[in-house]
Amino acid sequence: MDLTVLYRGPLASCDYDCPYCPFAKRRDSREQLRADRAALERFAGWVAGRTEDRLSVLFTPWGEGLVRSWYRRTMTELSHLPQVRRVAIQTNLSCRTDWLGAADLDTLALWCTYHPGQTPYERFVAKCGELAGRGVRFSVGIVGLPEHLSAAHRLRSALPDHVYLWVNAAEGRTYTDAEAAEWTGIDPLFGYSRHPHASAGQPCRTGSSVISVDGDGTVRRCHFVPTELGNLYDGSYRAALGPRPCPLTVCDCHIGYVHLETLPLYDVFAGGVLERIPAPHRSPGPVPVRLAPTRHAAAP
Repeated sequence: MDLTVLYRGPLASCDYDCPYCPFAKRRDSREQLRADRAALERFAGWVAGRTEDRLSVLFTPWGEGLVRSWYRRTMTELSHLPQVRRVAIQTNLSCRTDWLGAADLDTLALWCTYHPGQTPYERFVAKCGELAGRGVRFSVGIVGLPEHLSAAHRLRSALPDHVYLWVNAAEGRTYTDAEAAEWTGIDPLFGYSRHPHASAGQPCRTGSSVISVDGDGTVRRCHFVPTELGNLYDGSYRAALGPRPCPLTVCDCHIGYVHLETLPLYDVFAGGVLERIPAPHRSPGPVPVRLAPTRHAAAP
């Protein structure tokens, strides 16, 4: 199989407390951290054993994974496996970067988010400079709140030209055309995030070539559809894989709607779907018409 896996274990703790994030500043007990570590190691063992498949893995923890040694170690180990095409993680980049020296940077990539007010601007930019200096594939993003606009412009000026700066529309916020134009000047693809995408009955790669896996190995088509397809570790999910339309009215999170077949995003992000890096010199084209501008979920 050629399979993309979105893994989200039980880790819920984060070192930031962003006011726009419902999962910020949780504290995991020692027992919870041990359980998360064991779940991640079990998943990594499954990946290592799938030598006949081609796998791409995106870690999407509720908390911050890279401050935990087992996520850094797992990312490094998976990056060296020949069956792993890409391994990436969503991170606030608060961790150190020296561990990347042991990784295969042709395979590993980072999806980084800058959170103004949670870390000094200079520190975050310096971390981005370290990534660029090491030759790490990474994107950088920010939530499109009015109070973040000046920081976004400043960040765009500071980042190397080849580093994509994406903007996620803020939860519960609608944007006037003038406001959207301002954000689009920073992120040409902001139009895809501005409004939710009508997805009911539309073809989607999730459940076929893309799956979501939790710490127990329960497989679902994506993070947003609770229906279970089976379990990763007993192989019962495999018989359930196949094309199926989306059962939800809308999809408004990038890690979901990027897989909709009605959108051209697999072409726009060719080679960088998991780490949210557009293909070089790829024109995004017109953004398709979508539903009324109501947001339903926090931006990752």
